[in-house]
Amino acid sequence: MHIEVSHDDMQRFRRRLMTLYPDHVDAHLERLRMVFGRYGVGVKIRPVEQRWNEKDVSLITYADIVQSDECAPLIALHRFASEHLTGAIKSVHLLPFYPWTSDDGFSVVDYRQVHPDYGDWKHVDGFGEDFDLMFDVVLNHCSTSSNWFRQFIQGNLPGREYFVEESPDTDLSQVVRPRTSPLLTQFHTRRGDAHVWTTFSADQVDLNWRNPDVFFEFLDIFLLYISHGARILRLDAVAFLWKKVGTSCLHLRQTHEVIKFFRDIFAVLAPHVLVLTETNVPHEENISYFGDGDEAHMVYNFSLPPLLLHALLRGDTSELVKWANSLPVLPGNCTFFNFTASHDGIGVRPLQGILPREELDFIVGEVERRGGHVSSKSNPDGSTSPYELNITYYSALADPDALESEDSQDRFMVSQLATLAMRGMPAVYFHSLTATLNHLEGVEETGANRSINRRKWHERELDEVLKADDTHHRAIFNRYTDALRRRGKLKAFHPNAGMEIIDVGKGGLLIKRVSLDQKMVIHCAHNFRDRDLVVDAEKVGLEKDGVDLLTDQIVPVRNATITLKPYEVRWLSRAG
Repeated sequence: MHIEVSHDDMQRFRRRLMTLYPDHVDAHLERLRMVFGRYGVGVKIRPVEQRWNEKDVSLITYADIVQSDECAPLIALHRFASEHLTGAIKSVHLLPFYPWTSDDGFSVVDYRQVHPDYGDWKHVDGFGEDFDLMFDVVLNHCSTSSNWFRQFIQGNLPGREYFVEESPDTDLSQVVRPRTSPLLTQFHTRRGDAHVWTTFSADQVDLNWRNPDVFFEFLDIFLLYISHGARILRLDAVAFLWKKVGTSCLHLRQTHEVIKFFRDIFAVLAPHVLVLTETNVPHEENISYFGDGDEAHMVYNFSLPPLLLHALLRGDTSELVKWANSLPVLPGNCTFFNFTASHDGIGVRPLQGILPREELDFIVGEVERRGGHVSSKSNPDGSTSPYELNITYYSALADPDALESEDSQDRFMVSQLATLAMRGMPAVYFHSLTATLNHLEGVEETGANRSINRRKWHERELDEVLKADDTHHRAIFNRYTDALRRRGKLKAFHPNAGMEIIDVGKGGLLIKRVSLDQKMVIHCAHNFRDRDLVVDAEKVGLEKDGVDLLTDQIVPVRNATITLKPYEVRWLSRAG
C-alpha cells in the first residue's frame, strides 16, 4: 500500500522536529519517510465517514476482569461483551494487557506482547472484529524489568540512552508529583551508581523523550497497535512526559508538541484513529490538551466525577451547574471523554479552583465513612494533600446502611445517566455496570488503595448475580444497558450535538440536547435530592404531556409543571 505524504505535511513534520529534536532534522525526516514507506503491511485503515456519533460509548475494563476455568481471560471477556453488551457499547478500552510487574499493568515490561496470562494477539484481534478497541500507551515510564532498562543497567544501546538520570544534589523542588515516593531512585549499573527519575514508583522508570530514538520507538509501537485494531490510543500520564530541571516538568511545551506530532502523523497514516490524553490535573490545565483543535481529539472530563459525587452527597447541584455552564464549545474535531469511574480512584485535583476546601473535606469524610480510602500527593513545599479517592462509585453513593436499597440504586443511576446526557463520548467502567461494592479484601491482599476498585469477577459468579432476582447488581446492569441501547438510537446524543444547561434550582440538573440537524430535542431532567423536584414544564419544552425516552412512559404535565420523584431521571420529548 502506498501512502501519499504531501509537501505541506512534510513541512509540518519539519516544524515539529525543529521544536523537539533540532539536531539532524533531515535525518529524522528520512526516518519518517521510511516509516511511511513500509506502513500498511497488515494494518487496517478504515474510511472516516464521521469521527464519532451517538453510538460511541466505551467500556473501560481490565483484560482479565472476567476469569474462567476453561479459557483465557480475553476470550471470557469477549464472550461476556458479545452476549451482554452488543448494542450497548461500541468500543472496549482494554487497560494495559502487556507483560507487567506492578501497578496492575502500568509498569510495562514489553509493549509489543500480550501478557500470556490474558491470551495472545489473536484474541485481541478477534475482539476487534466485534468492537472498536482502545489501547493504552504508557508513554512516561516502563518497568525496571523491561529489556530497555536491562540495557541501561548493562550500558548497552539503545536502552542506555532511554532513561532520565539526575544528580541527587540537583534542586528538583519545583517538580510536580502525583505520589509521595522519592522522585529519584538509585540503581547500580556497569558504569557506576545512577539516580534515575521515577515519577510514579521505584519500579516505573521514566523514559527520556529528549532522545528522538524514544519518539521513533513509540511511533513503531503505535503503528503495531493500529495494526491490531486500535481505534483510540490513550496516552497515559502524558502530562509528565518532558523533563527540564528548573521547571514543574508538567505540561511543558515540548509535551504538547509530541502529542501534536503524533496526531499529525496519524492524520496521514491512520485518519480513523483518535488520540485521548489522560491528564488528571486541574480543569483548565486538562483542557489545554485540546490545543487549538490540533492536539488531542478527546480529553478525560476529570472534573465531572467528583462534581457529580459532591452534588449527590449534598443534594445540591449549584457547583456542578456552574462548572457545566463554563465548559467551552469545542472544535468539531474535539470532544470530551465523559466518565464517573475508572481503574483509578476519583481524582480531586480537578476540583482545584472549582470547589472550596471545606467542600473537598466534606467529600473526603463521606468517602471514608463509606469504607473508602484517600491517597495523597507530595507538594513542592514538602506537605501532602489529597490526590484521589479510592472507592467504587456505587459504594460512594449508596447508603452504607442499605447498600442494595432502591434509594441507593436510584442515586447511583442519577450519576450515570447525567454522564450519558453530557456532550461528549461516554465511558463506562466495568464495575459501574455491575455496581460492584468496595473490594476490601483486595486492598488487604495488595496493600494498594486502588485495589478497592479492581476486583476480578469469575464468569460463573458474574452470571449468577446478573440472573438473580434480588441483587442490586442485576438491577443496575439491566437499567444501565437498557439506557445505553436507547441512547445509541437518539441523534441528540451525538458528541457534537448542542448542549444547554437550564436552571431548575439547586436540587436538579436539566440538560437540553439538540441534534445536529435540529430535528430532535431532548431535555434530560435529573433530581439530585431525596424529595420531589417540581420543574416548570416550559423549561423542559412541554406544553402538554410528554414522553420519557428512557422508559417510553407518558409524563403528565399538571399545572404547567412536571414532578420528578426522588433521584428520578427523565429523557423528555414531546409526545407524538
